[in-house]
Amino acid sequence: MGKKLWAELGSARSAATELLARYPDVPSLQAYRYAAGLSQDMAAERYNEVTGNQTSLGGTSINAWETWARGRGQGSPPSLSSVLILCAAYGRGPVGAAEEYVSPTELIAEAYERLPIEDQLSLKRFTENNQPRHEITRRQLHSISVTPEFGPASDETTSQVGGEFTLSVPTVEHGNSDILVYSLPNPQPGQLLDLTWETFGVGIEQVSRQIKNVGKRLDVDACFGVNEAGLVMATFLASSRFSRCKIGYLRCNKIRDGINLDDASHFPETRSAPTIFICDFEVKHADVVGYLARRVREHYPKAELYFAVFGAMTKGRDLRVRSFDELTGAKIMRAAGFEAIFIAATMSPPGIEPPLELR
Repeated sequence: MGKKLWAELGSARSAATELLARYPDVPSLQAYRYAAGLSQDMAAERYNEVTGNQTSLGGTSINAWETWARGRGQGSPPSLSSVLILCAAYGRGPVGAAEEYVSPTELIAEAYERLPIEDQLSLKRFTENNQPRHEITRRQLHSISVTPEFGPASDETTSQVGGEFTLSVPTVEHGNSDILVYSLPNPQPGQLLDLTWETFGVGIEQVSRQIKNVGKRLDVDACFGVNEAGLVMATFLASSRFSRCKIGYLRCNKIRDGINLDDASHFPETRSAPTIFICDFEVKHADVVGYLARRVREHYPKAELYFAVFGAMTKGRDLRVRSFDELTGAKIMRAAGFEAIFIAATMSPPGIEPPLELR
């Protein structure tokens, strides 16, 4: 199918994108191999050809990288140099004669954040400094505007916000399950969307309105932020919606195939069986929110937990999802047992970057 799509579309990138739309469980790394019409052993041979046969990679390495990309805690990540070699290998297409540019961030889109932080930073810098001439430049991105349906764009800055739509989410008993969510269309697919402060503010206001219209008053004892971006959200919501309640902090450290909670995390004192509101910047594939919910419940037995996320990733290319279950983290959020869930916006892989790269 990958070879057929490449023949029809004339592009490995387009063929891989179509495969990802049809089969959301297939990682991007694997979809690009299919678009190049290669088995794992053939991909290894192509890899060695790109290096001038100075390497002797085998199909087992390709398998290990793709297993890692699926995010099931197995396999191993490719090095940055290997990612770049694969981009060149798959850009040659099924016949090996094409010279299409494949973005490294597109190649490992959904797995980007599970790379070692050094490789993440190097990959981001490489992508910024090595854009091909046919790609849109970062400065040109600021001239591309998608005006939100719910308000005018700023006269001085272009809006990154797409149109609003209604989404039904898990909520409190007899509460209003329909929330207004906006999309974050990415004019440069395969690269992180750098949010402006204006967009970040619009998202926090969106969550604030959803809380106001949930159908009951939320008397929150503590509002927690996950890492720095979540802490900014928690600070604003604690002030605007929760009567300046206490603020908690959940600082996460990435470890191999997971996270742990840093000692710098702060759990304020509360009454017994408190109401806790947790704010996170993104929900993708990894079960971060489930882990954090368990840790919060360890500190606050019988607590009622509410959850708000700025950006929720979608399974398909259409950001205007028709149901909550079309989000990649839907099962994760349901399993966490939150009383209600609030979502500001939907996003596409590889995700969004908060202002000033708040972690």
